[in-house]
This record gives sequence, C-alpha cells and structure tokens, in this order.
Amino acid sequence: MRNLLTRVPKSAQGLVATLVRSIFAQPTRKEVWAQHQRVVAELEGRFPAAAALLDEAAEEILAFSVFPEGLWRQIWSNNPQERLNREIRRRSDVVGVFPNREAIVRLIGAVLAEYNDEWMISRRYMSVGVLKTAQQGGINEKEQEGVLVEQLAV
Repeated sequence: MRNLLTRVPKSAQGLVATLVRSIFAQPTRKEVWAQHQRVVAELEGRFPAAAALLDEAAEEILAFSVFPEGLWRQIWSNNPQERLNREIRRRSDVVGVFPNREAIVRLIGAVLAEYNDEWMISRRYMSVGVLKTAQQGGINEKEQEGVLVEQLAV
C-alpha cells in the first residue's frame, strides 16, 4: 500500500487507499478480481502510475484469494512479518556492532525461536481446523479453476 500511495498526490492518498481496501472487502475470489479491475480502471485516468503498479502487482496482491475464505483475514497482509522485522531491528540496534556474523545469527535465531514459542502456545494465528480445510479441500477446489498453487506452507 505504501508503494502505491507514493505514486499519488498526498491529497488523493485517502481516496486511493479506500479504493484499494475495497478490493479486500469482497466476499468471493471472483468478486475480488473484478473489484481489482474496477479499481485499476478508476485510477487509470487520474493516476496512471498507481494504476500501472496495481495492475502489475495483481498476482501478488490477490494471492490470498487462492486460499479458503476462512484464511483471508490472516494472510492478505504481511503485518505479522513486519512486526517481527521491527523486533529484530530493535534487538540488533541495542547491540550496535556485532563481533562476527555468527553473533547476529545467534541473536536473530533467538528472536525467531522466542516468537515461534509464543505463537505456538498463546497466540495461535490460524486454527487447526481452518488449516486442515485448506490442506484437504479448499486448495484443490481453487486449482480446478485454473489457479496454480505450488505449495501450501503450514
């Protein structure tokens, strides 16, 4: 979203952000893709650079729609990953200069292990039932629609 908003004037950023968010509010895969096309068409006249970026990034932006609808809210953004990156940066800033490569690998490994433990025990991001549905039936149904799914990472 930030990359897209840099391509429009500040006064129009609210409008563009609202239009893009409307893509994610659609209930079905077909409607998500149709809304994406409508938003691109809407932006082409006033903001051609933003429309081009949105159109080029369609596969990446709408990749969440391949999965069952029950997973969409968790996977359509990378906010948890950004939070983890901020935490790694915060912890490495405290140290400042690392004596060698192994030292930073140990620190980052410890942060990742801590986050993994936290998510496994107290903050389950996706329920086991939803993940089983995605593995068993949800993905195969989408593949029949012509969508190539290489791997479902659990």
